[in-house]
Amino acid sequence: MRSFSKLSIVSVLMVLNSGVGAEIAAQKIMIGSFSTGMLEHWEAKEFKGETNYKLVDFSGTQVLKAESTGSASGLFNEQRIDLTKTPIMNWRWHIENRLGNHLNEQEKSGDDYAARVYVIVNGGAAFWQTKALNYVWATTSPVGKVWPNAYAYAGANGKMTMIALRSSEDKTGTWYSEKRNILADLKHQFGEDIHYIDAVAIMSDSDDSQGKVTAYYGDIYFTSH
Repeated sequence: MRSFSKLSIVSVLMVLNSGVGAEIAAQKIMIGSFSTGMLEHWEAKEFKGETNYKLVDFSGTQVLKAESTGSASGLFNEQRIDLTKTPIMNWRWHIENRLGNHLNEQEKSGDDYAARVYVIVNGGAAFWQTKALNYVWATTSPVGKVWPNAYAYAGANGKMTMIALRSSEDKTGTWYSEKRNILADLKHQFGEDIHYIDAVAIMSDSDDSQGKVTAYYGDIYFTSH
């Protein structure tokens, strides 16, 4: 059933292997090298229906296109990143359309986003300590709003945090570039000095609203500043 399937995202976060990926001391670490035509290390996770992800040419540059029609699936890249060396996550994204303005994104019935990029800190055997920051292109929430994921069960309340990075005030059909200090964001949201993340994921989903959205993701990488 619907709520059960979305809850399965919590299970995915719990089982991510923190040992996957080597610690890299470079000043730039590529996570999503879409412009070179690579999807290596990205694994699909389906929650309800399948969002279609594929590499396409966009004005001469290869990017990742996501098309969701009443679906919820994402792509996960398990790689350990040392945030003390490369704390800044960089990416760009673009959406063609928005979901309906009736959504309450703080409720399960409105937990849909045209685009989201998120980082995961694996709790290992202590699964209740798994944490995730979701940077979302919101429909009804204003930029800067922060809230716990609607599908996080009580034991993980606040451990899957949503951050509205873009909103309905931002234009469709336009590329936006983002830089987030993940080290600082984790400290601010969870009150802890967290030095490593274990995975990065992207997802475009519309299963709750039964809508249709199309989004594009550019390269994702970490830098020292």
